[in-house]
Amino acid sequence: MIIIPAIDLYDKKVVRLLRGEYDKMTVYSDNPVNMAKTIETAGGEVLHVVDLEGARDGGTSNFDVVAAICRETGLKVEIGGGIRTMETIDRYMEAGVRWVILGTKAVTDENFLLEALAKYGDRIEVGVDAKDGKVAVKGWTEVMDLDMIDFIKHLEEIGVKNVICTDISRDGAMRGTNLDLYRRLSEVSGMNITASGGVSNYEDIRTLRDMEVYGAIVGKAMYTGDIDLKKAIALAEGEEAE
Repeated sequence: MIIIPAIDLYDKKVVRLLRGEYDKMTVYSDNPVNMAKTIETAGGEVLHVVDLEGARDGGTSNFDVVAAICRETGLKVEIGGGIRTMETIDRYMEAGVRWVILGTKAVTDENFLLEALAKYGDRIEVGVDAKDGKVAVKGWTEVMDLDMIDFIKHLEEIGVKNVICTDISRDGAMRGTNLDLYRRLSEVSGMNITASGGVSNYEDIRTLRDMEVYGAIVGKAMYTGDIDLKKAIALAEGEEAE
């Protein structure tokens, strides 16, 4: 399993939301590039970046920050939030992003998803955000009448290889991740499943590793010091944390 540190961007700052609510935002850094460099120094290899303004409103208001991270670090960057045209995907890829994450658009426009998959293959990931078992879109502000498990099964059928699954109720809440959800996904899907939302202690990481989940995104717990990134990476690779 790989550990994937997260940087959420809002107004070109590193922030975290509580359960996806924009009015419950904490700013952790005014310099995302320096934060990315710190993550790289600690041993991070893949960086999960979300443009929160893009996720909510569309657009790429934090594009320059993402491009700078790609340019000034050796991190493999995956970016999501507001990516709703092929032109935007192309622009991010040209800037050095390794993977583009489609969320809202993947749910609402399957033809667009198929077009992106045809051009970029497994460099296209799908972010599936769940609230009470249903798929949420538009920066988690709308919940659709679409079962999350059924949707993920369908994604596999049409050729998606990588899914990032977030339980919104756990995101930023520091009360553990939804292990039952990821256990179920690992049983019903052969895709690379990355767990996101509420990974807040070493036991979460150990359990997800033992489930053979592909990856675990670590956000708030890394910023608060509850998880040391170096220890988390070692644990995910099979070493035991103290």
